[in-house]
Amino acid sequence: MSIYIPQHQLENLKRLLSPDKVVVIYGPRRVGKTTLLNKFLEFTKEKYLLVTGDDLTVQSYLGSQSIQKLKDFVGTSRLLVIDEAQRIENIGLNLKLIVDHIKGIKVIATGSSSFDLAKNIGEPLTGRKFILKLYPLAQMEISGVEERHETEANLETRLIYGSYPEIVTTGDNKKRELYLRETVSSYLYKDILELDGIRQSGKIVRLLQLLAFQIGKEVSYNELGTQLGMSKNTVERYLDLLEKAFVIFKLTGFSRNRRKEISKSPRYYFYDNGIRNAVISNLNPVEIRDDIGVLWENYIIMERLKRQEYLQIAANNYFWRTYDRKEIDLVEEREGNLYGYEIKWKKDGMKPPKGWLDTYNNATYEIITRNNYLDFIR
Repeated sequence: MSIYIPQHQLENLKRLLSPDKVVVIYGPRRVGKTTLLNKFLEFTKEKYLLVTGDDLTVQSYLGSQSIQKLKDFVGTSRLLVIDEAQRIENIGLNLKLIVDHIKGIKVIATGSSSFDLAKNIGEPLTGRKFILKLYPLAQMEISGVEERHETEANLETRLIYGSYPEIVTTGDNKKRELYLRETVSSYLYKDILELDGIRQSGKIVRLLQLLAFQIGKEVSYNELGTQLGMSKNTVERYLDLLEKAFVIFKLTGFSRNRRKEISKSPRYYFYDNGIRNAVISNLNPVEIRDDIGVLWENYIIMERLKRQEYLQIAANNYFWRTYDRKEIDLVEEREGNLYGYEIKWKKDGMKPPKGWLDTYNNATYEIITRNNYLDFIR
């Protein structure tokens, strides 16, 4: 039996679930959405119905747009829980009918691909839904079962193999390697290729590999298109799908002075270091790598985003770079203030880049290193 690491979103789910509302839980496959549901249901006293969108009978009822069929399906249950909801046709419209016509019903819906779910749920459920995102395990969650010295000992492993639950709870690097390779080959590309009739799996793989080598740098759609032999528009479409499949996410440049600051070209990061390393087939240990700075930056930014989501902190995230090459890795805009963070594996004591604090009087600057990172991400 594998160890359960308490998930922060469990508390948010308990808090947000309410009558005549839908809580939608998005996230990559295998990060623990089903585990989250099961843990929640262990404690609920309400009569519930738990179904999966993979079931054809469930698809028939919950995709029917018939108020009577939907009522018959829910029956006397006060809580409807749908795993893999994106498999159900017009799920958003059907959920709207359920919460509008079954008084007091509570609904939880999960989806591993935000493309279908977001498209089908967004408009119909305006004002009737809460959204929670679930990521690979956050250090703030792992710290609940791990002493500080263990965290420090495990840091390099997390930079290489990532933080999927199965990776964190196994101590065998060979098993970790097999798990990541299988995860990448079995669902990562398959999910994406199911979308919009995409057939060029080789191009998707190559695009991800190119992004893996450009973490922390601005990405040019034209350049990627040239390297891949496809149009700029196709590159943008593929990147959008990869974002919606929770493989990558982008940061845009922060700018209020367009003549001096870069804002057009985005930077891309991976949701999980292990997936990034598996994509480029490099799971070598830290001491023989030349990309440790990249791994550190990706890890810290992703852990920070998990913290924002789980603690429900409203923030806009950017990078900052000037045309004369002054830059800051992460800029958070919160409550009218700017917080600049430079992420360094080795360096410490650097001064703020020229122009940052002079230009923005509501800005701060901090360097995140191995000495202070835990306070930053927990």
